[in-house]
Amino acid sequence: MKVLITGANGFIAKNLQVTLNKMEHIQVLNYSRENSIEELENFIKETDFIFHLAGVNRPQDVSEFYEGNSNLTKTIVELIKKYNKKIPILFSSSSQVGNDNDYAKSKEEAERIIENYSKENDVNCFIYRLPNVFGKWSKPNYNTVIATWCHNITRDIDIQVNNEDTELTLVYIGDVIHAFISHLYVGQFKEIHHEIKTVYKKTLGEIKELLYMFKDSRQNLLIPNIAKGFERVLYATYLSFLPTDKFSYRLSGHEDARGTFYEILKTLDSGQLGISTTKPGITRGNHYHNTKNEKFLVIKGKALIELRDIYSKEIIQYNVDGNDLEIVEMIPGYTHNITNTGDEEMVLLIWANENYNPKAPDTNFVEV
Repeated sequence: MKVLITGANGFIAKNLQVTLNKMEHIQVLNYSRENSIEELENFIKETDFIFHLAGVNRPQDVSEFYEGNSNLTKTIVELIKKYNKKIPILFSSSSQVGNDNDYAKSKEEAERIIENYSKENDVNCFIYRLPNVFGKWSKPNYNTVIATWCHNITRDIDIQVNNEDTELTLVYIGDVIHAFISHLYVGQFKEIHHEIKTVYKKTLGEIKELLYMFKDSRQNLLIPNIAKGFERVLYATYLSFLPTDKFSYRLSGHEDARGTFYEILKTLDSGQLGISTTKPGITRGNHYHNTKNEKFLVIKGKALIELRDIYSKEIIQYNVDGNDLEIVEMIPGYTHNITNTGDEEMVLLIWANENYNPKAPDTNFVEV
């Protein structure tokens, strides 16, 4: 199947291309404003499906709205008819349709052209009135406020918020692409208008707060819940805007005669992760927790981990080795310590179920 994408250099098109290029039996034809109408005609001669994503939303002259939106759509339909083809068209329209501005009017005209083409030729067409789309490869100061803010915040540039209570309707680029591609192999559709299923409604204040939490997490190591929902896709978008010299960041740790300890990250509800090093022959720990619990994993070197119920004299021992990964649980009410029994520096990963609170550390030392 040959698939034509108009507006091939745009944000949505770039994300669509990488997905289509991974699909078997799909050949992508790309049309952008750098191409001629003759090239467009040649593409239409051989294409089987059109993703019509080209559009103008910030022209220097009002006439460009109609030239890039409705007129281009008309040209595409006329070329299809010229070769007596029935090519399905998926059109990326705008949620602004119905508003009294030239951008909305030009998009609405393009919709009518596609609707008439669909009815007159009995061919499936799909119109999506997209709200604010965000995600990787979006353009700051052009596509969406999220792109602008991600670009600025990752570069320590101030952002402007006129009203933090303003609510935006948002869709994520990944959900848009998934919806678009689902129409490649479909039967008859009664409806021509379609919507993205997953929609987020967020205020500017909520978005701003999350983006600055992402930025601050490099210093305080506290990362929001980014495993699902809006936070997940916003964080992916934020990371995509990091300058290449800011992909990494250094940790601040603690060092003494025994070795080092670094906190790696902290979560809102699943504790924290740290890493420590211990020199040969050194023992660390000899304390217990009442409620707090930890998991120890030696990833380099050899160690002896000892645990003892504070009301018992029995010592439970685990000899662990970084070449044979084994997690040992630190049980509440049990003293525990770890000794480097090897000849090299021992490296230990430590997960705790709660973030360290110096005012309530739940760490009780005992005499060795």
